Amino acid sequence: MGIKKHKSQHISAYIDQSIKEAEKNQIFNKTVLSNLSQADQEKFEAYAKGPDVKIPYQMIHQAIEYQTIKQGGAIAAKHRNLQITYGELSRQASYLAVQLNKLGVGPGDNVGLFLERSIYMLVGILAILKTGAAYVPQDVRITPKSILLKVMGVAGIRVYLTLSHLIEKIPSSVNHTILAIDDLHRSSGSWKSNISTKMCVTKVNPNNNCFILFTSGTTGTPNGVQVTHGNVCNILLSRPGNLGIKSGYKVSQLLNIAFDMAAWEILGCLAHGGTLMIRDTDFTEVARQCDVIIATPSILSKIDSTLCHSTKTVAVAGEPCPKPLAEQWAAKCQFINSYGPTETTIINTAQLYFSYPYSLTIGKPTPNNTVYLLDEHLRPCSIGSIGEIWVGGKGVTAGYINNIELTRERYQPDPFIANGGMMFRTRDLGRWNENGDLEHWGRTDDQVKIKGFRVELDSISTVTESVKGCQQAVTLKISNEKLVTFVTPLSVDTQNCMDTIGARLPYYCLPSTIIALSEFPVTDRGKIDKQALMDQVHKKTVHYSS
Repeated sequence: MGIKKHKSQHISAYIDQSIKEAEKNQIFNKTVLSNLSQADQEKFEAYAKGPDVKIPYQMIHQAIEYQTIKQGGAIAAKHRNLQITYGELSRQASYLAVQLNKLGVGPGDNVGLFLERSIYMLVGILAILKTGAAYVPQDVRITPKSILLKVMGVAGIRVYLTLSHLIEKIPSSVNHTILAIDDLHRSSGSWKSNISTKMCVTKVNPNNNCFILFTSGTTGTPNGVQVTHGNVCNILLSRPGNLGIKSGYKVSQLLNIAFDMAAWEILGCLAHGGTLMIRDTDFTEVARQCDVIIATPSILSKIDSTLCHSTKTVAVAGEPCPKPLAEQWAAKCQFINSYGPTETTIINTAQLYFSYPYSLTIGKPTPNNTVYLLDEHLRPCSIGSIGEIWVGGKGVTAGYINNIELTRERYQPDPFIANGGMMFRTRDLGRWNENGDLEHWGRTDDQVKIKGFRVELDSISTVTESVKGCQQAVTLKISNEKLVTFVTPLSVDTQNCMDTIGARLPYYCLPSTIIALSEFPVTDRGKIDKQALMDQVHKKTVHYSS
């Protein structure tokens, strides 16, 4: 059954506001747009800026505390056979916050949240925020010790929250204090129910860090991104980032807690009074029960949409979304395709996608954010040309912790907005289409040279995904002369894929090899594991082009 427009008006209404706001406010610095034609200057102003929206809370835990007051008896979260109400969650978090206060934890501190998915995880998050500190999440079951040590040192963590059975997985140090939340729970009985659920610090402001997330470290060195309360509130307390979540809605929690999209799941749900459904081993079982699903495309592709009878909204981000996957879900619910690196706070563009004949894009800037397509000299590209994506506005985070050099390299003053601010270099490529939507054209490091020609790997994958029966495709460079394309599922006609690529793209874009797999391997953050795919090159005997 197709999606009905009236169901999506509360999310899609924001989409055209950017044009009206830019025309009304005229906030852009005309001088730095002088290389554009008058027509392109007008489109730049219309396309680049998201709508101006007033955010109701300055700190994300204030929004959660409001839900405690409004509906203290409502179920905040479920995990396995356990559940917790908003009132009890706040009471337990307040008691834990007192224990953290006794250890000297307060505004400006970073507290390690080194555990696994559980209701105690939520208690830990809220407790840390109540003290005014920032939480630094890591799933210690799967994170290598070398990465944990890096995170601990860079973030300057001295207090850690964990679970009793995971204590031994945290590298020890005489300068560290470790609290097992479950042990505290058992020893305190009722968690001191007389502790006020309204115990919130007043010294915290929107510029204080809410959490610090370490990037996946594709270069071998993960960097800690400082995400402030202002950053988080801006995206989660406005549409489309709020995803229409309200009391009674069940929201999935599928993703690694060290991934920024997990904050979208957790804080986005609790700030709006939903019930967080925390996954167990079989994450598809939880997804089938939920009204709202947030996932990477790779994770979503493993969920059978025909079994998700309650789903009202699905949002994806983190990697390019195959159009067949978008079509599948857009036919039954609101489907939001979005984009944004960790450094710009979860997402900074979004598209509410309707099925064919609409184009699948990464949409328009989210509220109070801007998106620019710039050339190598930081000049705006003409409308319709491919440029590098730079992001400005309230979503731009506070830089990398204890890495001034990298922060100066990737964060620069925004010359386009009259009132200043910073913008972030994403190293992604994009192009504005005729509707003012942003098309993603891959990474700057995904533009490779093959046989002397520049090739965009994502364009090959997109063409491949148009082949009937192909659900997902990814293309990698294996040498200066060869490309390999991987497709799912195993039943895909690889000859048809090769013929389609040959018919629609230049000869130098034709892969040397097409490998069909039953499913793609994924990283612990739910994205396609490209290194694991490369290992498949030497394991499969497949169709080769002539």
